[in-house]
Amino acid sequence: MTDLILSSNTTKLSRRMYLSVLGLLGLSGWMSPGLLMAKKPEAMEAIAKIVGSSSIQDGRVNLVIPPLVESGNLVVLKLSIESPMTASDYVKAVHVIAEGNPLPNIFTAYFTPRSGRAELTTRVRLADSQRVWAIAQMSNGSFWQGYADTLVTLSACTEVV
Repeated sequence: MTDLILSSNTTKLSRRMYLSVLGLLGLSGWMSPGLLMAKKPEAMEAIAKIVGSSSIQDGRVNLVIPPLVESGNLVVLKLSIESPMTASDYVKAVHVIAEGNPLPNIFTAYFTPRSGRAELTTRVRLADSQRVWAIAQMSNGSFWQGYADTLVTLSACTEVV
């Protein structure tokens, strides 16, 4: 009884193979943490305060964070938003939210048509492995979003009680 029949094609797996598959399935959650983590209520509230009742569209926002960082104290964040940056069509602001931080609003950057490009590079602190969101507010009132997931091995900005 150490064999398991999986499908109608009568593929038989040994006990060792069955345990190996279970091990891989257990590791799959570790390898893709963003798929298993839901948005935290604090981050959802922060996003709701920014956009109000407006809808958020995917695209135009490119957020780059290293997928694996050793320390959450200084994480390089690169951000760019596709926009012609003309007087009638430009990025007004970009809000960066980290789901796992005690205070999810990391920062807000403001742009004008005179900025030329809606791009920035900075360093941020991340409390834990998490998804980081960038929400761009355009001059016409629309909102665009992008995100990046990162795995932090040594946390930063933890709360001391």
